Amino acid sequence: MIEIGGSGRVWLLSGRRSSYALHLTDQDELLHLHWGPRIALPDAEALALDPLPPSWGFESPLDGREEYPVEGGPRFARPALSVRSQDVRGTEWRFERGVVTESGDELRLHFHDPLHHLALTLHYRMRDDHDVIERWTTATHAGGPDDAPLELLRVDSAAWSLPARDRWRLTHLYGRWAAESRVARTDLTPGEKVLGSRRGHTSHQHLPWIALDEGEATEEHGEVRSVALAWSGSWRIAVQQLATGEVQAVGGVGHDDSGQLTLAPGESFTTPVFAGLWTDGGFGAASRGWHAWQLAHVIPGADRHRPVLYNSWEATFFDVGEEQQRGLARRAAELGVELFVVDDGWFGARTDDRAGLGDWTPNPDRFPGGLKPLADEVHALGMQFGIWVEPEMVNADSDLYRAHPDWVQHHPGRTRTEFRNQLVLNLARPEVREHLYERLDALLSDAPIDYVKWDFNRSFTDAGWPGDPYPQRLWIEHVRGFYGLLERLRAAHPNVAFESCSGGGGRIDLGVLGLTDQVWTSDNTDPLDRLAIQHGFSQLHPARVMAAWVTDTPNSLGSERVTSLRFRFISSMAGVLGVGGDLSRWSESELAEARDWVALYKSVRPVVQHGELYRLRPPGDGGLTAVQYVRGEETVVLAWLHAQSLGDRQPPLRLRGLDPEGRYEDLATGEVHRGAVLTHRGLATGLRRDLDAAVFHLRRI
Repeated sequence: MIEIGGSGRVWLLSGRRSSYALHLTDQDELLHLHWGPRIALPDAEALALDPLPPSWGFESPLDGREEYPVEGGPRFARPALSVRSQDVRGTEWRFERGVVTESGDELRLHFHDPLHHLALTLHYRMRDDHDVIERWTTATHAGGPDDAPLELLRVDSAAWSLPARDRWRLTHLYGRWAAESRVARTDLTPGEKVLGSRRGHTSHQHLPWIALDEGEATEEHGEVRSVALAWSGSWRIAVQQLATGEVQAVGGVGHDDSGQLTLAPGESFTTPVFAGLWTDGGFGAASRGWHAWQLAHVIPGADRHRPVLYNSWEATFFDVGEEQQRGLARRAAELGVELFVVDDGWFGARTDDRAGLGDWTPNPDRFPGGLKPLADEVHALGMQFGIWVEPEMVNADSDLYRAHPDWVQHHPGRTRTEFRNQLVLNLARPEVREHLYERLDALLSDAPIDYVKWDFNRSFTDAGWPGDPYPQRLWIEHVRGFYGLLERLRAAHPNVAFESCSGGGGRIDLGVLGLTDQVWTSDNTDPLDRLAIQHGFSQLHPARVMAAWVTDTPNSLGSERVTSLRFRFISSMAGVLGVGGDLSRWSESELAEARDWVALYKSVRPVVQHGELYRLRPPGDGGLTAVQYVRGEETVVLAWLHAQSLGDRQPPLRLRGLDPEGRYEDLATGEVHRGAVLTHRGLATGLRRDLDAAVFHLRRI
């Protein structure tokens, strides 16, 4: 709901439980008023009457209070907008109009800088059924055909303003390859903290999400404000605590301010969404709010269950053959697997990682009849069929590179850096995108393929574009090209599901989730390591998109930890279950046990993939980790005991989201529990051994 007051210069957006208010002064300064619990329009109008603090010679009353600070004028905080035209920088805008769209949930505020011929539109959208406010910006060159181009040095999506408080605490996600999504929490101090990626993709090192609280929020209590950027390339979120105590968080595409795009007259650039959410229910309620919004408005086909998959990578690596894959498929089908995936090694001269990338046709020695015979057999076994691709990459030893060496990102006269023996194709070039579309469209048309795992196994290092008049636009245009390619393929093949992968969790964000069905969370499949990774992942994203595999023990990455099949399965049941071990080496007893675990997962899948998540015990908290999912009359609890000390007893798990007056039956044992007892006393797990785990499936009766 959007309300307008203050003679048309106060706007109030409200969702289920929160409101966001802003105000335009007589000097066309757009100021933030409120982001918190729901308020009425008269409250927002009263806030608009509060005068700005007095101005001092070395401080600006606008800093930390503006909705979208621009470069130039009486400002010292980091700007969200920096433009240049004919050697003139800075922006002086004039308000033109505010418009509420026909849908009733989007506000557009239009401004104009006549010197730059810059038209700027600030977008705000808040849906009645959620508390996420979506913000983004459109910059347009509004000049005539003879006017000079406008250089966008930086255009951030939004700036978020928080009032001065005694204390502000920052939470963010950090990590590295095979150890993504670790939670970091630290007090803000005066100064600036910058998070981001300069790698050309979202990165394993940081996810574009932060949360801010006043230092006292817990998992289920306290005010939390969190923001997340929907972008899959380089990005930056800068959080600044000003000397006066206010906090400003500015974020958008790119990691520096050296120039992003140029606009000719009539051209526009629209930033990705930078969304925010307020709650007074702690970090848990914030996560549940983000999850519900993504399932309703971001993830395609989110109401459909994701299937249990088998991926043959760790069974075969590059030594792929048709008969071998048929054998694995038969074993996978016996387990109850629903999707069989052939990973790297099926195409071109791909017998190792030094050749073949870019040549997306089946290897004729390995698949003499193409992929269709294998896909048909997989379908006959009752499973869907999927493949792995890495379209943005190329090996120097490939037919594609030999034909088009100029298609890769590179700088003239400089060495072309290789990681994993591969180079990055420049998807900013339309001919590259068209070639990839034609090859992938043919691939999906020639065989009945149901699923594509889209990988991205190296970062940008030589992001040059020789001959282009403004080569740094590659950083944005590559990502937009990637999005456009996915959009075309999804439109042409609406029944094909896509998974985003980047050496594990290197490309996970709200942008790619709008175009894919799930993501590969991490290359690290160690079930204990995964608990911490999945804990961090769940801060923002739902279990419905979190792929997790059961692999061999120790796993293929070199971990020496040995774990039971039970522990491995229950760890992976926290998201979208997959199996990735070498089934040809599993014993009959292991296969039988795995079959039971797959069946159990299918019985709890609707609750896990579509329910509300409660993090009962975080990893490292006394050795016991537990999560709970609630959907309607059902709840599922997964618990893992890391280690047990002599004489210690694990306390019961106090469940959440239940009706205290309800009665809940354990579907495995028939035992009946009262809701109030489960909530206040708790559920005993019975776990006593190192690396043990348990599943509880309760239904209200």
